[in-house]
Amino acid sequence: MTLIRDMCYPTPHELALAARALADEHPSLVRLRQAGTSRAGEPLWVLSVGPCGTPHTVLVVAGAHANEPVGGATALALARTLIREATGPDTPAGPGTGTGTRPGGGTGPRPRTGWHFLLCADPDGAALHRTPRPYSLLDYHRNFFRPPGPEQPEWAPSLLPPDRLPPETLVLTRLIDELRPALQVSLHGTDLGGSWVQLTRDIPGLAEPFGKSAAELRIPVETSASDAAGWPSPGAGIFVMPEPGTAAGGAFHPEDTRLSTWYHAHRHAGTTAIVEVPMWASDLVDDPAPHPDPRAALRVLAARLTADAARVAALREAADAGTDPAAALLRAVDWTLALIPRITVEWTGAAAPAEATAAYIGSIDAFGRRLSLRAAAMLLRVLLAQGHPAAPAVDRLVTGWCEEFAARFQARWVPVATQVEHQSRVVLAAYDRLVAAGR
Repeated sequence: MTLIRDMCYPTPHELALAARALADEHPSLVRLRQAGTSRAGEPLWVLSVGPCGTPHTVLVVAGAHANEPVGGATALALARTLIREATGPDTPAGPGTGTGTRPGGGTGPRPRTGWHFLLCADPDGAALHRTPRPYSLLDYHRNFFRPPGPEQPEWAPSLLPPDRLPPETLVLTRLIDELRPALQVSLHGTDLGGSWVQLTRDIPGLAEPFGKSAAELRIPVETSASDAAGWPSPGAGIFVMPEPGTAAGGAFHPEDTRLSTWYHAHRHAGTTAIVEVPMWASDLVDDPAPHPDPRAALRVLAARLTADAARVAALREAADAGTDPAAALLRAVDWTLALIPRITVEWTGAAAPAEATAAYIGSIDAFGRRLSLRAAAMLLRVLLAQGHPAAPAVDRLVTGWCEEFAARFQARWVPVATQVEHQSRVVLAAYDRLVAAGR
């Protein structure tokens, strides 16, 4: 199989320009509209491919997390694949298309479905996280930004009352109510690890094409993702979230997945799939061997995370919030640091597992490392901009942690084109399996 050439992660502006070109080239099939604006007044663009007024719709959401930029490139690749299906195999679809093939089989036309792509759900956040094609974990973290939970479009409903929701969330929920998608897909990425899929309802048979694509593209499958700890897993790397009205179970986050925009699609009998793909791969998150002493390992990881967070918190006192972007970065630093005590308590509490795989401990290890590293990286940006004398100390901390992270997990870069290819395949496979199941 030949993949497309490697590419950079596109900015929201570049996504809009590419989408406008597709709409101009295929006016009877493709439409671009502005669905609203962000807090900073940036446009939120929706690209639609397929017949108008169709009762069958798919909504694909890209850019919900500012530090996970692959989704926009995948959205364009999917749109180009769908255009090619509708107009004939000989129609050029432009660079960055991806094959869009189902592993083990070809694509087929999907003529009665309208596909809608929210090209970037958080353009304000994307403006603060800018690494077009990071060449190392350190390069990625030097321009890192991830807003606190209440400022994230998908998570805000689980943390804020309805009258305080950000405009990006309101645009997204309005789109879901307007389109009533049978399938909503949220495109996410992790800095280091493997690929996995979270579902609000099981999609029977998805594990097979997902696993086949990951194997073919040399992307490890995260078999015990920390984000989905304790959730049912109908196949390797596939996790089904708790149903609304049930106990949240497992995952140690302040956000409640059942109150997120992912479950908003359930109001219209829809299903949501969250497709994660790594920037750097690590085979350690795909190790099914039993860990010899998971509780002892979790105690060690909790102690390290507590100590690392304390180092960042001590340096945080030196920073002056000022105005944006410093204020936005420091809000995110404070939010991240505030999560850590709760997380370490859960790692070391009575609910800590007596039995676990090496993959699970590896996923937890990576999760803890990225929390303290992200807080330090965002703090470093503020201190550097202020010319603060504490900046060199934080710089050494961030550099060392990035090097340790990469070495511990034997990180290897996954080309952007490969990330896009895998996400595209999984989205189309989820759609095809959902249709096959009659949903």
